[in-house]
Amino acid sequence: MRVYVPLTLPGLAEAHATGELGSSGGPLVAYAVTPGLREWYVSDDIEELEYAALGRAAFASLRLLVPDAAAPRRRVVVAVDVPDGAAASDPDRALDPAALGEVRVTGPVRLAEAAAVHVDADEAEADVSAAVRALPAADAGDDDARFVVDGAEDHELLWYAAQEIAHLVGTDR
Repeated sequence: MRVYVPLTLPGLAEAHATGELGSSGGPLVAYAVTPGLREWYVSDDIEELEYAALGRAAFASLRLLVPDAAAPRRRVVVAVDVPDGAAASDPDRALDPAALGEVRVTGPVRLAEAAAVHVDADEAEADVSAAVRALPAADAGDDDARFVVDGAEDHELLWYAAQEIAHLVGTDR
């Protein structure tokens, strides 16, 4: 099963240093094509559904930036394949819009198994930064703030091979 793990650049650097995603010991939160996501998007096109799961992970990455003022304002998502039984969604939250596509991955997830890394381009930083600032107000129902948050989603994440992680986190020097 392909899962999309939301991170920040410092989180990616930590994973690069430890060799594992989610080395905190608990289940790793990721996003995948779940039955709830399929039902919500009403699509059988797996590429379209995987893109939706990637988008959900990118939004979760945006949320990770809120408490980390020192992190560069770029969303990061790692795509990795895990055994089918290693990822499970909460059936009680299957159609909860806040949990669409969310899964918990148990067991270690080696960064070496990453299929790709998706990261915002430098040009997205201003919009991502504005979205991070607006997110609390958007969550409280402010439509103007929601518009600002949506501005970050207008930026496509760039694709990087797993071999480029050292370059992304600045340890290739």
